[in-house]
Amino acid sequence: MPKVSSMIVPYAAYLRVYEPLAAFPEPERGYWARYARRPDRPSYQDELRRSLENLLPVPPVPVPVHESRDAFVLEADGVLHICPWRTRLRGWQALGGLAEEFPAPVLDALLPPLVRDQAAQDYERWRAGNPDARPWIRTATWQVPLNWFVLVSDDEREYAGAGDGAVGEVPVLRYRTPMVQARRRVARALRTLRDTVDEGPLVEGVLEVGRWLEEFHPRSRVELDYGGLVHALPAGELADDHSAADVAEGIEALRTGDGEAAAEAYGRLVERWRSVRDLRSAN
Repeated sequence: MPKVSSMIVPYAAYLRVYEPLAAFPEPERGYWARYARRPDRPSYQDELRRSLENLLPVPPVPVPVHESRDAFVLEADGVLHICPWRTRLRGWQALGGLAEEFPAPVLDALLPPLVRDQAAQDYERWRAGNPDARPWIRTATWQVPLNWFVLVSDDEREYAGAGDGAVGEVPVLRYRTPMVQARRRVARALRTLRDTVDEGPLVEGVLEVGRWLEEFHPRSRVELDYGGLVHALPAGELADDHSAADVAEGIEALRTGDGEAAAEAYGRLVERWRSVRDLRSAN
């Protein structure tokens, strides 16, 4: 059986915010400036592998004992941007949603109640001293939430197939956009959705992700990265995936009262992601 460190860990997508280096206070700013010069910065796969390695001991360690001091680094328009991993904080927050993902017997087998209760208590104590903490990264398994696509535009899509310059011969599909554009798109989408559809998961999702974006510097960059989901989609389907365009088309159709066009756009999204849902069910 291969070691965790040698495997590609698939089936997770990411929404990341990269803040300009100047947004971080000292001494953290100085640390990230030095970190950005490192030639051996880890990848998102390294981040996932480390998380999996914590689940191998008995009992498992669902949340790292110490907060990560790693980050993703992006240079845009000559400005250095930093996206801290904050793996410990994200681990605590992810534990809160596990009950919705797994039946109780399965969850208890993966993470015994005593382990989960201890992690929850640790989080409460930590949260009391860090009430304003928020993650720079959101993760979704087996899907890209539709409300994420609201933030980006099809002309910001970056795709490289295996053998086309993708790092390590692994396909890459992502979108990057300035924070100001992402916030404008959220505002426009909310106006349309509230005028045309009932309150529900889609409206709530767009509202919630919009509130999250407000926590960051206005000159940040937002990245929607398919991450390991590129392994769940056939190469041809991945190359033809323009989900952000379909979401934008659907919202515009709702705005103009064209219900038929909105339904067609939604149908394309459902069909595209059916294979991923089927794969999830098979696992």
